Amino acid sequence: MQKIFTAPYAVTIGDINYGGHLGNDRPLLIFQDARIRFLQRLGFSERNIGEGKGIVVVEAGCRYLRQVFLHDELDVHVTIGELEGKKCRLDYSVDRKGDGQKVLTGFTLMLAYDYDSRKAVALPEPFLFNCRQWLSSL
Repeated sequence: MQKIFTAPYAVTIGDINYGGHLGNDRPLLIFQDARIRFLQRLGFSERNIGEGKGIVVVEAGCRYLRQVFLHDELDVHVTIGELEGKKCRLDYSVDRKGDGQKVLTGFTLMLAYDYDSRKAVALPEPFLFNCRQWLSSL
């Protein structure tokens, strides 16, 4: 069983495309919003995951399962999919609160990053520790 973090997301007019539903670019923004909230829960930010290091997204994927509409209230579920070396993968599953249907799934693969030297680095120990603490509190 995986430990799940859940963040709310309310669909706004800026998320809607000319077809009247969620734009195909918006899931990454929804994932980022949930990622920021998850990192805050762990005591971090995208620019600082410990030891002055941040993260940079190097790969992302999304599967569109159902249409999403203006003012839909969503629950974005985040799980840690991989945590080793320089990389961390977060997996996302998004449900619409109104009918409980899963509308999106996806992932982001991130590298720990030293913004000063502009290089990927090993995941900082404070980040690994907090993630392991989170995972062990099942």
